This record gives sequence, structure tokens and C-alpha cells, in this order.
Amino acid sequence: MLDQQKIDMYIMTNQKYFPEEKIVYLKDKLRTMDDEKFSLISTIELKDPTTLLLVSIFLGGLGIDRFMLGETGMGILKLLTLGCCGVLTIIDWFTVSKKAKNYNFNKVMSLV
Repeated sequence: MLDQQKIDMYIMTNQKYFPEEKIVYLKDKLRTMDDEKFSLISTIELKDPTTLLLVSIFLGGLGIDRFMLGETGMGILKLLTLGCCGVLTIIDWFTVSKKAKNYNFNKVMSLV
């Protein structure tokens, strides 16, 4: 069982990487975790939503943003169709940050 200070420090440091509405759930999971699992979770490389947004703006037509999120199929589709003639690229500009946060949350939850 982790102490509250470690949990608060982890959340404070990484809250921009997770959806706001799921942080409470993340805190609950961290409370039940042992130090070994916490060490493992602390080493996970999280995707930065701001970086992904910039990648989406500048290289979104090539599908790079989708490849970075592990969505290979959609990345290939965007690459071959130049972002479905730009429509999917524009949609991604507004949704990629939320997708990155959900990706990070799911990655951490899979290890808990």
C-alpha cells in the first residue's frame, strides 16, 4: 500500500497526461498498489498531448500522430489518402489530445 504523499506527487507531476475525469479513479488504483508496481508505473513513458497536437498539425496528413498512438490502421489510411483529403486531419486536431490522455490512462491501467 502506497503512502498518500507518493500518490499525490505522481498525480501532480503527471496530471496533464491523463483525462481529468479519470484522475480520481487513477488515485484509487494507486492507493491499492505496492511499491514494486508503483516503480514500474513510474517508468512508463507517457505520450505528451501537446507534442501529439503539434505532430498532428504539422504531420497529421501523413498519419504520424496515429502511428504514435499505436493506431497503425488509421495511420496507414491517413498516409495513403493524405488524411482523407484533409478531413480526418482536421478532426484529429481537435481530438488527438484527448486520445493521447486516454492512451496514457489505459496504458497505466493495464499494468495495475
